[in-house]
Amino acid sequence: MAPDGSVDRNMTGHDHVYDRGNPLGERNTWRVVVLTAVMMLVEVAAGYWFNSMALLADGWHMGTHVAALGLTAVAYAFARRHAADPRYAFGAWKLEVLAGYTSAVVLVLVALYMAVESVLRLLNPQEIHYEEALFVAVTGLVVNLVSAFLLRGGGHDHGHGHGHGHGHHHGHDHDDLNLRAAYLHVLTDALTSVLAIAALLGGKLLAWGWMDPVMGLVGAGVILVWSRGLLRDTGRVLLDREMDHPVVAEIREVLEAEPGTRVTDLHVWRVGRASFACLVCVAADAPLTPDEYRKRLCIHEELVHVTVEVCRN
Repeated sequence: MAPDGSVDRNMTGHDHVYDRGNPLGERNTWRVVVLTAVMMLVEVAAGYWFNSMALLADGWHMGTHVAALGLTAVAYAFARRHAADPRYAFGAWKLEVLAGYTSAVVLVLVALYMAVESVLRLLNPQEIHYEEALFVAVTGLVVNLVSAFLLRGGGHDHGHGHGHGHGHHHGHDHDDLNLRAAYLHVLTDALTSVLAIAALLGGKLLAWGWMDPVMGLVGAGVILVWSRGLLRDTGRVLLDREMDHPVVAEIREVLEAEPGTRVTDLHVWRVGRASFACLVCVAADAPLTPDEYRKRLCIHEELVHVTVEVCRN
């Protein structure tokens, strides 16, 4: 107990390592980086060989995803390497979130590029080599589906929390935002491949050349919606905007269960995918010891670092 009556205790017992990363997600991300890079080279080479601007554009668009996926993998490696570095107060986990946020920004830029390029092609239609473009687009879709399967099986979690014993877990506590960003990049590639195939078939079979740029606009809109959700979720973690999380109300409920007790100051922030730190000040008519209040909070397994200060009303 500190001289001011506070208790500051790590409740994990792992020497301040609050998140040990996602090894399977990291391995699968590297695999997807290789697959996507190979497909990018194929599309760019095919675009030059068949003089197809559509394939060239899609190839360089895939190149932006290679860069973003590489950032995801590097963030995993850095966070794992520095997980126990004492210079990081709560570990290096937030680097993964920062990588996810950066990837979301890249997705926004890709969507804007697709929208501008689609409008230009509506105004100035270009000849498309349908046979070659269809073959490469279908191949790209297969690669994207394989990549999505790898990332989906590498720890992607939709955030359905599950209670264990007397502990309490909440939705999205286990969401790997870094892996989610990589997953969204692969999904956007799959989406553009599907839309490209539909547009190329329409142009080849029905002579609807306008379908190619229109589908590009549709794809850009969908990507912007996905990017907005990822920016919101990663931004909330980076800015420590957790005071509307359900665990905050439950902390108050637990500590104020005793008559004449009130929480006068409370700060909660995330230090891992499923881990929170808590700083709380309790005022009571007949105050308990800080350690007793901390023990009451042990029912919340997601609280791994709790500091309690007690004063009399």
